[in-house]
Amino acid sequence: MMDRIALFILLLGGLNWGLVGLFRFDLIAWAFGGSASVISRLIYILVALSAVWCISLFFRKNEVLESREHHRRFD
Repeated sequence: MMDRIALFILLLGGLNWGLVGLFRFDLIAWAFGGSASVISRLIYILVALSAVWCISLFFRKNEVLESREHHRRFD
C-alpha cells in the first residue's frame, strides 16, 4: 500500500514539474499561496520523500512475478 501511495504522490509531483517546464506554471505554488508557503513546502517535501521511497522499488523483486514463476516451475 505504501508503494502505491508513494508512486501516486510522485506522479503528481512529476506532473507539476511538467507544468513548470512546459508552461512555467507551478500548480502547487498557485494552489497553496506561493512556493514559500508552509503547505507548498510540505507538499514538496512529501514528493521528495516519495521519490526516496520509490528508489527501493529498483532493488525489490516483484512478488507477483516471482509467484507466477514459482508456479510454472512446479506445474
